[in-house]
Amino acid sequence: MEAKKMNLPRGPENLCFDKDEFMKPDFDVDHFVSDCRKRVQLEELREDLELYYKLLKTAMVELINKDYADFVNLSTNLVGMDKALNQLSVPLGQLREEVMSLKACVSEGIQAVDDRMTKQEDIRRKKMCVLRLIHVIQSVEKIEKILHSQGTKELSSLEGNSPLLTGQVLERIATEFNQLQFHAVQSKGMPLLDKVRPRIAGITAMLQQSLEGLLLEGLQASNVDIIRHCLRTYATIDKTRDAEALVGQVLVKPYIDEVIVEQYVQSHPNGLQAMYNKLLEFVPHHCRLLREVTGGAISSEKADIVPGYDFLVNSVWPEIVHGLEEKLPSLFNPGNPDVFHEKYTTSMDFVRKFERQCGSQASVKRLRSHPSYHSFNNKWNLPVYFQIRFREIAGALEEALSDTLEEAPAGSSYCLLATHMVWMSLLKCWSDQMFLPLLAHRLWKLTLQILARYSVFIGEVSVRPISSENTKESKKSVPVVRKESSVSLNPSEDQGNGSSPESQPLPSISSTQLLYVAADLDKLQDQIPDILEMIKPKLEMIGFKNISSIAGALEDSKTSLSACVPTLNNRIIQDLSESSFAYLKSALEVPRLYRRTNKVL
Repeated sequence: MEAKKMNLPRGPENLCFDKDEFMKPDFDVDHFVSDCRKRVQLEELREDLELYYKLLKTAMVELINKDYADFVNLSTNLVGMDKALNQLSVPLGQLREEVMSLKACVSEGIQAVDDRMTKQEDIRRKKMCVLRLIHVIQSVEKIEKILHSQGTKELSSLEGNSPLLTGQVLERIATEFNQLQFHAVQSKGMPLLDKVRPRIAGITAMLQQSLEGLLLEGLQASNVDIIRHCLRTYATIDKTRDAEALVGQVLVKPYIDEVIVEQYVQSHPNGLQAMYNKLLEFVPHHCRLLREVTGGAISSEKADIVPGYDFLVNSVWPEIVHGLEEKLPSLFNPGNPDVFHEKYTTSMDFVRKFERQCGSQASVKRLRSHPSYHSFNNKWNLPVYFQIRFREIAGALEEALSDTLEEAPAGSSYCLLATHMVWMSLLKCWSDQMFLPLLAHRLWKLTLQILARYSVFIGEVSVRPISSENTKESKKSVPVVRKESSVSLNPSEDQGNGSSPESQPLPSISSTQLLYVAADLDKLQDQIPDILEMIKPKLEMIGFKNISSIAGALEDSKTSLSACVPTLNNRIIQDLSESSFAYLKSALEVPRLYRRTNKVL
């Protein structure tokens, strides 16, 4: 901006440089000289600079001469300025004192106003407390008056088959009681409230007793109007949970105690399923009116719905869970895995059917977040069940993967019992008699462990010495060092007991058994894709969609098994070669024997 304001005088047109170069903020002498040398010689640059210097000097003299009068008068104009300033100091001091005095007066006025406002706020607050206490007294007296006036008419009203009047009276009392509760909470700590509190407690007890009696009467008489007025009254006084608890204790619990009988479940073949069916019948038979009034039924009219209730979640389900936990403790016992699996699947099917009886998705969400729902699910000791199943599968598999290579049973697609048991173990993991959705991750891990264990088994077999004896005598051991398996499924693995693996002889294997192993290995590799088809529906059932990772893991297991094929093939080729040498040995003796005959060839 300064470069634009300051204009340098113009020089001759034939100058070898631009005058504006001197006003640039990044002007550099060396760069300027080197740039000019590209166009002219240094002598000519010097002459141009001297010429322009004279022009600048002339322009500076003209500028000074133009403003000379102002420079000369500057000192003259400042004469007597100190006296003028001293004369202004006195009135300025007086003005400052007046301003400070006015400020003090204004501050006093503001403080007085604040004090009055504080007093008025205190008066207003006390006035509100008095008004609340007045409302409390008026509400108490009004409720007591209604109760007293209805006390003599209650019996005749009920006998006259007009329960709607009683419901309306209770609704009026509940509305007034709600206001009473509001003002009582706002007046907490007031001495007068403590004196009225016994009367409030009496009204609360009487109101609650009347509501309970009216609700029970409506349920017994199947009167929708009584139930609707009673539930609306409970909602008015914010006691919906009390109504749900009352229904659970009076209506649900007796039915649960009658249905859940351990002797019946144990004595009948389908006793558990029959018990669950009776429990599911409770909702449509005994909760129909409650669901119609609260909007839990499809046929409910929105105009007459009393919102805020969920009897299935807060009344029926907690009592069912409590009855199962208290009266049927053997239901959750995982000692017998087959029985446990049947009970668990039947119980989960019951839970799904119960969820379908809920009127909406919001009700299902409330059910699944209810503490009793989590308590029921946590009662099932699934880790213990899996551990028992693991021991069954691992024990049978480790027994089959023994030193003695036994033949597979008749009808099996495999040659050896070991491979047959591996395949049967994989099928058992994902069978309907063992699989549970919450154990899918554990069963998948066990599947990979079984395949890894079989891969190690193939590696151990491939290093066994090949016996030259008959297959029936191939069970004899040869004193060869045995490799230790790096993967074991034996759950009761005992470390530190017995002799060391390095000191145990490695059993021999016959040629036929080696061929069986190779054939089984090829067969198992071909059936690994079938494992994915068997697992896929189970995983989709639990919402697992990343099937590609499962396929990749199975492909890795297949690769691990394929890595054992070259070793087996080499052993088979070596055995065939050595067997052929034994038969060729007699052919080598022919020339020597023939020479002894002294015959001419």
